[in-house]
Amino acid sequence: MTARVTSDGDLLPQRGSELAFDRLAPAAGAAVDLRDLEHDVLLFVARGGGTLGDDVLAAGTAALVLAGEHATLVAGADGLEAVRITVGSGTDLHAPMGSRERVVEIAHVEPGTATGSRSFQMLFGPHNGSTRATMFVGYIPPGKAPWHYHLYDEIVWIWQGVGRYHLGDTVEELPAGAVFRITPREVHIVENLSSDRELAVLGIFTPAGSPSAAYLLPGVAASYAIA
Repeated sequence: MTARVTSDGDLLPQRGSELAFDRLAPAAGAAVDLRDLEHDVLLFVARGGGTLGDDVLAAGTAALVLAGEHATLVAGADGLEAVRITVGSGTDLHAPMGSRERVVEIAHVEPGTATGSRSFQMLFGPHNGSTRATMFVGYIPPGKAPWHYHLYDEIVWIWQGVGRYHLGDTVEELPAGAVFRITPREVHIVENLSSDRELAVLGIFTPAGSPSAAYLLPGVAASYAIA
């Protein structure tokens, strides 16, 4: 099976997916034009900080720039490292369910629960203006969950910690900064290799919805509790 994980590259659009991923690392004072006429842009700051218009961005801050909006990212005095995900209009399937937010700080987001003891913080979704995709940070405890799948198309970026990605008979290492794509109904496992800390991942998926929507294989569904 072809390698799915990249530790320093981008994920270009592929057939059947409206998601693409790249990395931004502007030096101190440098500006990046985030305007995209066709795609929504979801941004997550990993290190450093800067500004997006009148909004201040720090590590752990996410931003949403809707298609056609003018938006310039300016790196602060220590530079900035961020990931950018673009989302095409073909995924605009969800009705808005709340007021638009442009910037969200992870420290101000209440956690939710997913399968088993996993948890997540939903940064963007239909509840705050992103009708094309959901962006969340998920926390995976030490060990690995059972084989499962999702109905959505997803890109996953390793923010903190190290792990492994299991897909069929293939196992790939997941160092911090690694990124990979999970296609709909692809049965997989994300394993946390740490013995004492959670693995933190940034997930972006389409169509927009809930990060807790996971499906277990018949052999384990009866014995595995879904929170």
